[in-house]
Amino acid sequence: MLDIKFLRNNPDVVKENIKKKFQDEKLPMVDEVIKLDAEYRAAKTRCDELRNQRNVLSKQIGGLMAKGQKDEAENVKAQVKAAAEELASLEEKEVQLEADIRKIMLVLPNIIDDSVPIGKDDSENVERERFGEPKVPDFEVPYHVDIMENLNGIDLDAARKTSGNGFYYLMGDIARLHSAILSYARDFMIDRGFTYFIPPYMIRSEVVTGVMSFAEMENMMYKIEGEDLYLIGTSEHSMIGRFIDSILDESKLPYCLTSYSPCFRKEVGAHGIEERGVYRIHQFEKQEMIVVCKPEDSMMWFDKLWQNTVDFFRTLDIPVRTLECCSGDLADLKVKSCDVEAWSPRQKKYFEVGSCSNLGDAQARRLGIRVRGENGEKYLAHTLNNTVVAPPRMLIAFLENNLNADGSINIPEPLRMYMGGKDKITK
Repeated sequence: MLDIKFLRNNPDVVKENIKKKFQDEKLPMVDEVIKLDAEYRAAKTRCDELRNQRNVLSKQIGGLMAKGQKDEAENVKAQVKAAAEELASLEEKEVQLEADIRKIMLVLPNIIDDSVPIGKDDSENVERERFGEPKVPDFEVPYHVDIMENLNGIDLDAARKTSGNGFYYLMGDIARLHSAILSYARDFMIDRGFTYFIPPYMIRSEVVTGVMSFAEMENMMYKIEGEDLYLIGTSEHSMIGRFIDSILDESKLPYCLTSYSPCFRKEVGAHGIEERGVYRIHQFEKQEMIVVCKPEDSMMWFDKLWQNTVDFFRTLDIPVRTLECCSGDLADLKVKSCDVEAWSPRQKKYFEVGSCSNLGDAQARRLGIRVRGENGEKYLAHTLNNTVVAPPRMLIAFLENNLNADGSINIPEPLRMYMGGKDKITK
């Protein structure tokens, strides 16, 4: 969410940013919020005047009554009553105007960084760098579900009966591999100085609206019927929510946190749910990284976070690339974002396995996350998040890149301690 003072003083900048994100339907909102803001400030000023007037007049009444000047006192009482009635009406208007302004401000996009490439959608994202040599074996690589079924590692039919499309049973060594990857990711991030968390898997609506845009919320979140609770789509939601209405000590920044959680997503939209496969599903698990830092440090942390994911995949010998998200592909709260994509030998192309985002002060402004500096002044923190790994999607890249011609799967050295010492999965 933007600072209303910034919008008031820089409407053209805000409008140009909206154009860069190809959201021209939101352009009239800028003038509308400026108009509402002027009305709100006028109402607030008048309310302050009326409160002061009421206090002054109220003090006069006692003095007039003491002097026996009842008529004059009654006249002042009438003025107090009139001021009180006007004040009550204006206070109601003030509350309504504040709500109207916030409603608009919540849907105006954050100001993107100057380095973000301009483009309409994800087809115009820009490749930045490749890590590792993508390889295609001299044998046919089956579909990932076929690889897992050959190893007795997945049952989609039973999951479809119990839960519908978008769910799965993982079994045996494939289920163990899934857990091994998450355990390794946890320890990988701990070794890089991040504090490990297991957060709540449900959050209240005030946290949901604080961490994401309405469009994301509508397409992602599952609401718990009859309660003010939502299932999290990623642990970032509850991890950032942990700091709601907090004043942080500057000397303790940055907070570098890594969290495990199951994730639940409706996946409403153009992509939809896969009927056969585990790439786009309703339920998965993820290791996440979150940073809360000073504004001047957020871009430095942005580069560190995506590099962590690249390094993690490279320790498992999976080729990856980074893809800079263009303006039209950025969610409204994001200042800058890049995806990490893994190589698929079967498809002979890269596909997304993680996303790194700098939210600037947008989440902090919505949730009231402030920092007290050395001079005592308070300012908004910056927040960032990034995927370490999200199996079972990551399993697709892992299985394809470690597949042997006989259908067995090689286990890289870093995972063997989590797999009971196994160096290979066989049928």
